[in-house]
Amino acid sequence: MNILSGKIANINVNGDLSIVRVHVGSEIFSSILIDTPDTADYLQVGNEVKVIFKETEVILGVGDMRGISLRNKLKGRVCNIESDTLLSKVSIETEVGRITSIITSNAVEQLNIKNNMELTAMIKTNELILAK
Repeated sequence: MNILSGKIANINVNGDLSIVRVHVGSEIFSSILIDTPDTADYLQVGNEVKVIFKETEVILGVGDMRGISLRNKLKGRVCNIESDTLLSKVSIETEVGRITSIITSNAVEQLNIKNNMELTAMIKTNELILAK
């Protein structure tokens, strides 16, 4: 599990849904929640929260990622790769800390992912969990 610490910067509410923007270091993460400040007391601007996401939800991209709709993008450098026949665990050192992604070993091979390589880790807004 990837866990980062941040501070709520903004909350947009529509009905029972909220899009919450969280500052993690100099990066801003967006998360969509089935909660609002009225239903979850921790959803207040300025509150510290944990930003949590599974390793299997981290998409890796090589090259220019400007044309992708994913909001949560972190540039980083590969610091470790552990591969077996089917899956690979890729660790990326980013400005906000180490992020781990589990992708297929075939994808690592096709993208030619190597240690010390620059790439972008991406997480969809609906895959981020916020916790106190």
